[in-house]
Amino acid sequence: MAGFRERMAKFMYGRYGADELSRIYLILAIACLAVHLLTRSIFFYLAGMALLIYGIYRSFSKNTAKMSAQNQKYMTWRYKLVVKYNQSKKQWAQRKDYRFYRCPDCRQKVRVPRGRGKIAITCPKCKTEFIKKS
Repeated sequence: MAGFRERMAKFMYGRYGADELSRIYLILAIACLAVHLLTRSIFFYLAGMALLIYGIYRSFSKNTAKMSAQNQKYMTWRYKLVVKYNQSKKQWAQRKDYRFYRCPDCRQKVRVPRGRGKIAITCPKCKTEFIKKS
C-alpha cells in the first residue's frame, strides 16, 4: 500500500489537484448522469460526460496558474452570491419594522422605519434627499 501511495504522490507532483471548481464539475456530472438514467436523454449523458472529463482534466492539469485563476474567479462569484443571499435574508427578516428604498441617484439601499407617514429620506452615500411614504 505504501508503494502505491508513493507512486500516486510522484504522479501528482506538479499537477493542480482537486479544488472547489473541479468538485462542482464532478458533482454536476454525477447529477447529469443520474438524470440521464431516469430520462434516457442523450443531452444529459453528453453533458455529464463532458463535465466529468473536464473535471478530471482540471485535476490532472499541469497548468496550475490557469486553473488557479479559474478557481479564483469561481470563488469570487460564489462569494458575491452568498453575500447577496444573506443580505436579502436579513432584509426579509426586517420587513415588518423597516421599509427599504433605493436612492434615485446612486442606487444605494436606504432603510427607514415603517409607520412614519411621508418622510424626507437623505441618502447616506450621495446626500440626495427624496420623499417617500414609510
